[in-house]
Amino acid sequence: MQNDFFQRTGAMALGSRLRQTSDRLTQEAAKIYQLYGLEIEPRWFPVLYTLSQQDNQSVAQLAVSIGHSQASVSQIVKEMQGRGYVHVAKSADDGRKTIVTLSEKTQQQLPLLQEQIADVAQVVDVLLGQMQHNIWQALDELDYLLDQQSMLARTSRQRKQRESGRVEIVAYEESYHDSFRRLNQEWITTYFTMEAADYQALDHPYEKIIQPGGCILMALYDGEAVGTCALLKMDDETYELAKMAVSPRAQGRHVGWLLGQAVLEKAKQLGATTVYLESNTILKPAISLYHKLGFERVKGPASPYKRCNIQMKRIL
Repeated sequence: MQNDFFQRTGAMALGSRLRQTSDRLTQEAAKIYQLYGLEIEPRWFPVLYTLSQQDNQSVAQLAVSIGHSQASVSQIVKEMQGRGYVHVAKSADDGRKTIVTLSEKTQQQLPLLQEQIADVAQVVDVLLGQMQHNIWQALDELDYLLDQQSMLARTSRQRKQRESGRVEIVAYEESYHDSFRRLNQEWITTYFTMEAADYQALDHPYEKIIQPGGCILMALYDGEAVGTCALLKMDDETYELAKMAVSPRAQGRHVGWLLGQAVLEKAKQLGATTVYLESNTILKPAISLYHKLGFERVKGPASPYKRCNIQMKRIL
């Protein structure tokens, strides 16, 4: 049974559950209109009621008033016009506007419609009074919350949180040498050209990064190396965040954010008071990440990399 389905799925089937109730109420509404001798389609009601309160409105005005798209309102108006419930004409002042007016046929049925509205309003009030939870207020709350953040955005965030729980940040070992090189070369060659300084660091990470006092972190997703980031020692209190790379296959899983947080924490452990970095402004997601991590733009020393056009630092 369909009710069993909703008992099994619970609140995650909210949309389907609301649609089922909406379909049920729509079928009931059609029968109620017949009870009053009204040949009205339930989906017309928002447009019909709005025009009964203020006639001669444009499609755009109606769309704003009832919270529908103009395309949806245009389709409803077309159906109502075909059944003789409204007249449609271009505005005398602006030919781009379509003005909708109730027909004489509809005007004659308005008293019956008002009776039906009053009776249904009483029925709904009684229903709401019999309910433990006021669904009308709950729907207002739901709309408010979805206006703050859509279901899509909320689900995307939840997915990232779940998947980020499968990301492990570990210290570099020799077994990660090929992954460290591959991840960096992959992103560099996507946007730029490998330079001599790149080859030195990627071919000899222990000698060029770790031995002078820096470190390298690796991000593992289900055990696979999908990201990396390094700290290069500049002096006793300053380290450079460098060689951050995340595989395109792992993007959207907060890997960069987790690496950035981990490398800043590591910098503190190493005694750093400042972390410096170099990047390029065409890397918009990366620049956005650095800002979220607390970095601010500065004018630093000359860079050994041709691709660098922005320098940033974070005070720890």
